[in-house]
Amino acid sequence: MRLLPRTLRVKSMQLFGGYGYSKEYPLEQMYRDLRIYTIFEGATEVQKHTIARFTGLR
Repeated sequence: MRLLPRTLRVKSMQLFGGYGYSKEYPLEQMYRDLRIYTIFEGATEVQKHTIARFTGLR
């Protein structure tokens, strides 16, 4: 279930409304994971660009 595409998770949250934020539903965990993976993914991209610049690859 954790491999659902981002758009599907976001649309599911809209469908569930406030219940999507309730820990009684697995959607809450999936949405929380989505947010942290998005943040982590951005940090990884920044690191890649920094390393590329430092090594002269960019």
